[in-house]
Amino acid sequence: MIQSILDNDLYKFTMQQAVHMLYPRAEAQYEFINRGLTPFPDGFAQNIKTEIKKMADFRLSVDQKTFLEKTCYFLTPVYLDYLESYTFDPSEVIVNQDKDMLSLKIKGPWYRTILWEVPLMAIISEIFFKMRDSKKLSDREIKAINLKKAKILGNNAVNFSDFGTRRRYSSKNQQQLIIDMLSVKNSTLNGTSNVHFAHQFNIKPIGTLAHEWFMFHAALHGYRMANPCAQDAWVKVFHGDLGIALTDTYTTDVFLSTFDTFYAKLFDGIRQDSGDPFAFTDLMIAHYERLHIDPSTKTIVFSDGLDVETAVQIHNYCNGKIRDAYGIGTNLTNDVGVTPLNMVIKLNKCRASSDKPWRSTVKLSDDKGKHTGDPQELKNCMNIFNLSTK
Repeated sequence: MIQSILDNDLYKFTMQQAVHMLYPRAEAQYEFINRGLTPFPDGFAQNIKTEIKKMADFRLSVDQKTFLEKTCYFLTPVYLDYLESYTFDPSEVIVNQDKDMLSLKIKGPWYRTILWEVPLMAIISEIFFKMRDSKKLSDREIKAINLKKAKILGNNAVNFSDFGTRRRYSSKNQQQLIIDMLSVKNSTLNGTSNVHFAHQFNIKPIGTLAHEWFMFHAALHGYRMANPCAQDAWVKVFHGDLGIALTDTYTTDVFLSTFDTFYAKLFDGIRQDSGDPFAFTDLMIAHYERLHIDPSTKTIVFSDGLDVETAVQIHNYCNGKIRDAYGIGTNLTNDVGVTPLNMVIKLNKCRASSDKPWRSTVKLSDDKGKHTGDPQELKNCMNIFNLSTK
């Protein structure tokens, strides 16, 4: 199911480098959230444990390290040497099942546990569909769907990347998706978030950072300082590389309140991961113009549950106003005639070191349905920002 240590999204490795450099004593706890309240079949947890144990054998090969050195110039020699020695520790993951409900937690040093989230979600998804014996479309039908999507995106000059590792139908299906997308003459596939497949197909690995980076800094510095402190720390590690900021950990309005001329000029653009993409585009254009920055020099990366048709609509809306790129996930790697799982694994507690108290972490989002974290802590956070709790 998981093909190698690189069968993961790039942003987990970039954040691991940042944590390894800046917060080597930090500890983290993650929790599986079954948003869709999906019932899991008997024996599901045991099958997950079996796959987790297999991951302990993964090592970064010489060839893989060479690929990272050549393509991911922002990864330091120190970090790559560390990754070469890294092994997954199954004891960091606790999986239980009570009837048809699944619970999963990850706990340990942040610089180690940060790599578990994406492959675990991919395992959960693939095992679920195998145990359900889901009636997917035929390989021929899936290929036709993939080619149609690639042609639509290519004909409309929509630059996109595969972001579909976490909720893929299977590893094989993601692999075939990339093969099909690359086979189209006018393909606009820029790359994939999955580093294993980027290596396999010699395409660009794509990714920067995720919400947990901001959530940790909120626990460290307080909610009001979370966004600027997280951005300062990111720049300290990458010196201007990987310059796409994520706006919605505590709502985009809160983010923009500190995204001043300094940060707006420093970062190449922003990523939209919740809310209305068209309203977001207008908001960001107005924000850049208010700061006397030409919006056409900046980029929005759209990544919120996109399908091909929506990406085309957004691209047409952005045309001539601001640069745009797209990370399309589940609609590419799990459009096979089944209903994908509605699930996440999120950081829910962290501490700066073992002698510090644990602090709960929350994410607000621009979509209340994506709020995660302890209900009381969510309420506290929203009160700090004078946001409605309804």
